[in-house]
Amino acid sequence: MEAKKIMVCDDDQGVLDVIEMMLDSSGYTAFTEINSTNLISEIKKNEPDLILLDLWMPVLSGDQVVRAIRADQNISHLPVIILSASRDGDDIAMEAGADAFLSKPFDMDELIDTIEDLLKNKKGSMSV
Repeated sequence: MEAKKIMVCDDDQGVLDVIEMMLDSSGYTAFTEINSTNLISEIKKNEPDLILLDLWMPVLSGDQVVRAIRADQNISHLPVIILSASRDGDDIAMEAGADAFLSKPFDMDELIDTIEDLLKNKKGSMSV
């Protein structure tokens, strides 16, 4: 079975490195992008199964990126998890159309569980 691909976007290289290592060790293929303005084109190029996204980034914030994803017919189906240290990030994430929200610092097991749940639900909703 081919590894599920996860696109991770955060403006902190240290966070990207940690999440990438953790996803790789959990059997996923991780792609990272530090610049949120490149994310939509990277999603189209790499065709991930799920997107992990920081909420507060320079230029394009996570909620703006989610709105752009939801507005694009080709990628609007992708599950999106938003990560943030902000307490009100949950409301912002859900209003933008995210599928899940995890506050930073997050528990690695909780992140993997959330990813697995969303990928399972995605598969279930796509089968005819």
